[in-house]
Amino acid sequence: MNGKLTTIQRLGRVAVVMGGNSAEREVSLKSGNAVLLALLETGVDAVGVDAESDLIGQLQSLGIKRVFNVLHGRGGEDGKLQGLLEFMQIPYTGSGVLASALAMDKVLTKRVWQSLGLSTPAYQMLSESSDWSAIIAALGTAVVKPVREGSSIGMSIVSTAKELQQAHAKAAAYDSAVMAEQYISGPEFSVSILGSEVLPAIELRTTHKFYDYEAKYIANDTQYLCPAPLSNAARAELSDLCWRAFTAIGCKGWGRVDVMRDAQERFWLLEVNTVPGMTDHSLVPMAARAHGLSFSDLLVQVLVDTLQE
Repeated sequence: MNGKLTTIQRLGRVAVVMGGNSAEREVSLKSGNAVLLALLETGVDAVGVDAESDLIGQLQSLGIKRVFNVLHGRGGEDGKLQGLLEFMQIPYTGSGVLASALAMDKVLTKRVWQSLGLSTPAYQMLSESSDWSAIIAALGTAVVKPVREGSSIGMSIVSTAKELQQAHAKAAAYDSAVMAEQYISGPEFSVSILGSEVLPAIELRTTHKFYDYEAKYIANDTQYLCPAPLSNAARAELSDLCWRAFTAIGCKGWGRVDVMRDAQERFWLLEVNTVPGMTDHSLVPMAARAHGLSFSDLLVQVLVDTLQE
């Protein structure tokens, strides 16, 4: 117990940075407040900081020694906050500048994975002048996504040229870069990384067309199977794939890799989340519990990583 107290004291004052101005602001506030409450209950000298305005001034006036980053989406996951904190010489949780920027961009992430022979669905970039029929002919059923958004914001599943064009318009409201990705029909898995460990995989089951924003944060009928019902061989294969995917783009500390499995039981990488959700619906705390870690233990472990910088 004394050792844990000493570790907590060494952390100093911790800013839980949340909120901001991205499309994920509300989710970030919910995550941030959950993290803040748990850290305070653990004895950490933590304070909540909304990044919506004057972040630099807040960090300086509060005497912050390190940051627990729960700023989802742009500004928090794309390398900007990481670069600012590097400049201010404040240690922070999670991945660094380059890895964060890469992971936020689904296309750049795919290009890295493809270069290493890691399986990820085929894709095409979309624009107002795209040949919608040709893209559907090439990809079949497709998932349309803003390239640099999270939480399934702006996503659609389409199977016709007209639907594709409409989905592009929807996604383009969130990002100037929009992609259509080949739809993989089958179960979805989420695999959390903590330090050098791959936590138990979670299989996601939803009554929705896909694991969308509502299924993630609102619905009460989404099923989470943890550990996922996989054979030992499949479990090992999935863990290895996700670890390789995570480290390929330079991620560290903690994060989450999302994967689909097709009818031939092949796994397909979708994306990496470098600042995963920490709400009551969130997946990393669920995987940590299956690994024997309470929510507060998980948070302290993520923070302790910053002492090794």
